This record gives sequence, C-alpha cells and structure tokens, in this order.
Amino acid sequence: MSTTDREYLPTKLETKNLKATYGKVLALKGININFPENCVTAVMGPSGCGKSTLIRCINRIHELTPGTKVQGEVILDGVNIYSPKVDPVAVRRRIGMVFQKPNPFPTMSIYDNAVAGLKLNGVRDKNKLEALAEKSLRMSFLWDEVKDILKKPGTDLSGGQQQRLCIARALAVEPEVLLMDEPCSALDPIATAKIEESIITLKKEFTVIIVTHNLQQAARVSDFTAFMYLGSLVEFGPTKEMFENPKNPLTEKYITGEFG
Repeated sequence: MSTTDREYLPTKLETKNLKATYGKVLALKGININFPENCVTAVMGPSGCGKSTLIRCINRIHELTPGTKVQGEVILDGVNIYSPKVDPVAVRRRIGMVFQKPNPFPTMSIYDNAVAGLKLNGVRDKNKLEALAEKSLRMSFLWDEVKDILKKPGTDLSGGQQQRLCIARALAVEPEVLLMDEPCSALDPIATAKIEESIITLKKEFTVIIVTHNLQQAARVSDFTAFMYLGSLVEFGPTKEMFENPKNPLTEKYITGEFG
C-alpha cells in the first residue's frame, strides 16, 4: 500500500495534539496520527516510548489511573471522545481492548468469558448470545478448538488459547476499533502465528491498532506503522515503505537494530 493509496482511505480515528501525563511525567508529547478505516496499524518503538499510553488514551482507560491527565483530542467518526458530552463507557464499547497478558475471568467457562461483555451490556437473549459467542470465537480462530468444551473454565486453556479467548470476548460486543497491546509477547511462535492470522482477517470488519515491539510482526500483519520514541511520533506511513525506505534516520536505526 503506497502513500498515494493512503490518501484515498477514509479515516476511522485520529489523534490531535494528544498529550498524556503520569504525575509530572509527560508520556505523550502531542501525537497526531490518522488511523485508516479497516486497516491494521502497528505502533512500534523501544520500551517506554509511549506506545501503550497512546492506546490507553484512545479508549479512555489512561484516565482511570490516579494522577494521570490527558490533553488534546481523539476523534472517532468525527466526534472528539474527550468531549464532556461523551460517555467514556460508551467509548469503551466502540473501542475494544486486548491486553498484553491473557486475562480470562477465572471463575467463568469459555462460553461465559466470550459473552461476558454482552451480558454486562444487558444482552439476555440466549440465541443472540450463542450466535455472537460462536461468531467471535470463529473470528479469533478458536471455535474449532473449543466448540465441544465450552463449559470448561477459560483458565484451562493454553496461554495462546486464552489470549484468543480474550480477543473473542472483545469482539463479541461488536466494537468498531480493536486495540491490542503486545498481544503475543508472552506466546510461543505457533500461538503467535494463529493470532497474527486472526489480526489479518479482523481488518475486514474492524479498524485494528496493535502495539508491538516485534518488528517482524509489524511487517507481517500491518498496513501502516507508527514509530514512536520518547513520547513523540517520529514517523508514520505505509508499513512496506517505512521498512524499505524510512524517511527519518532514527526510524532507520531502530529498524536496522542499531538501538532499541
């Protein structure tokens, strides 16, 4: 996908001069990014550069941590989600999140984990719950492995399966944007491959933003890549162009392994 192609892609979400603090520490220093709709955007950079803070701001969970502050705008379909008129809970329904470590609810079955968000949102229709559970488990490439053991605890699954269950749980509420914070960092290559296959498929229905420290993963799954360093956005563009011909010398050093 070339820079020219990007100009014709609709923007699903964008940040405008987005700043975030932890106490007196400025973690994001005015980030401006347009995330194209129905694409996978990878956010990469060394540890502590602000990657996770960025996506935590995008679905308004950064502000849940005491002593934090967010300034600037996050625009979803033309609406600033930080407007006083916008309900943060409604934002989190539209912008789902998958965390670094698999976190299935320990007292719940595989099925109940998959539909937990739906039930929390008031869905009680059994047929709808079952249909969305199956759909989300299929989209996370887990259905064939669990369809006969849905009543077993989610924690009985392997680490990779648990992470895919968490992806299914996020998908079941039918968000528009899916955020993934290093979802494969604790997984083996086989489990990672399955989640990457799922990510590539998911962009048909969702706008996906994935934080990753794995350059090869960014190259495999993403259409666009943002490179961050010390709380700033250094470069953003089509993944293929960035990896083959980075415009910023700092990006080139990171990609070639000179630092990181």
